[in-house]
Amino acid sequence: MGVALGAIALVTFLSAPAQATDLQISPTNPRLGDTIAVVMQPSIPGDVAPTVTLDGTAYPVFPLGGNRYRALLPTTPIDRPGRKVIQVQGLGAPRNIAVTLRDRSFPVQRIRVRGGGSGGTEYEFSRVNALKEIVSPEKYWRGAFARPAQGRVSSEYGVRRYYNGVFAENYYHRGVDYAGGQGAPVVAPAAGRVVLVGRVEDGFVLHGNSVGIDHGQGVSSIFIHLSRIDVREGDMVQPGQRIGAIGATGSATGPNLHWGLFVSGKSVDPVPWRDRGFE
Repeated sequence: MGVALGAIALVTFLSAPAQATDLQISPTNPRLGDTIAVVMQPSIPGDVAPTVTLDGTAYPVFPLGGNRYRALLPTTPIDRPGRKVIQVQGLGAPRNIAVTLRDRSFPVQRIRVRGGGSGGTEYEFSRVNALKEIVSPEKYWRGAFARPAQGRVSSEYGVRRYYNGVFAENYYHRGVDYAGGQGAPVVAPAAGRVVLVGRVEDGFVLHGNSVGIDHGQGVSSIFIHLSRIDVREGDMVQPGQRIGAIGATGSATGPNLHWGLFVSGKSVDPVPWRDRGFE
């Protein structure tokens, strides 16, 4: 299911002998749900970071060191596949880079859940939305993400669903589910800061007991349906550190862990982050 991220497209634009800009786009053949990395290296160091826009949305750009900058562009199963144009400004003349976003077939699943599968509280939705909107300048993660649980994958990213016989329009499974026994450990897949702890008794009736981690630079994770929570908001966690345990709280089919990964507010496929990761 993973997408190899090793392939890199190197595009060099020369607008003048003194102004050369290298652009690296990875992966070169993205498909729906992938995160697209755009790495820029101007030939002349500047004080202002370039800007990167896709489909009319400007995405944050962060320095990587060595006069390089990087933007992460999320795609989702409900995006329109086909030719996309990534616009880069602030490096001399505007650059337009064409990328083909490949279509992808997602399974359809019919499940029955307690609680109807759709109800939630305004409180929990507002807390989760706040998590997705965080764009910290720090980058906490390093390399590939780890598995947050050791059980088998019971539901893949992007699955379309019928909940209790009703098709969920414009919905896709925003993460990966891991089956596991009640109380099996859940660990942080990467370093970050705990910014969300939600409990059923506080109004997390859909998500159940939940933990949200800010990995930095617009990348965050959420872990839901937990039976217990072992961290507090504000804690810094490291890869492999226990943050809770698998459970069936909230709207769940049984004991499982749902791991969702957000990039600039959109739910992306966690598998490429787990298989190869991003610099």
